[in-house]
Amino acid sequence: MATRPDDQAARARTVQSLFEAIVTTRQRRAQRARQPRAAERAAPPTETAQEAGDGLYIISVASRMLQMHPQTLRKYERVGLLRPSRTDGMLRLYSERDIAKLRMIKHLVDELRLNLAGVEMAMAVFDRLSVARSDMDRAQSTPPRAFDRAMNDILELFQGRRA
Repeated sequence: MATRPDDQAARARTVQSLFEAIVTTRQRRAQRARQPRAAERAAPPTETAQEAGDGLYIISVASRMLQMHPQTLRKYERVGLLRPSRTDGMLRLYSERDIAKLRMIKHLVDELRLNLAGVEMAMAVFDRLSVARSDMDRAQSTPPRAFDRAMNDILELFQGRRA
């Protein structure tokens, strides 16, 4: 049984349109892969691990050190609890400071049973207290004002007036 030229032409058009759809899909995927994700487009870390002069650990080493799953570390980054530096190839590099912060997060989650919103709030309080302490160390003449300012910031944080 011979096929008619009309059938062959229709099949050729179908094959051609499928081929074009595959090529277009692959081009879109390649273009998306080149674009940074939303989390990666966010504000860059204030200080990279290389600038701090700390040790650098890739995610697998950091996860073994902390006895945490690598996906947990990625989740903490996605939530915004920490911002590890990145290589040119987009590998995460965790500094000693990041490792210490992750240990604190692990303690808050595992031992104190805080959820991630509670961890965010506790870390914000800790950061504000650290800033207040460094301000007090720098300006020894006015420690009460710096401490009062820090306490007001913390109270506003707990009352939900400040992020």
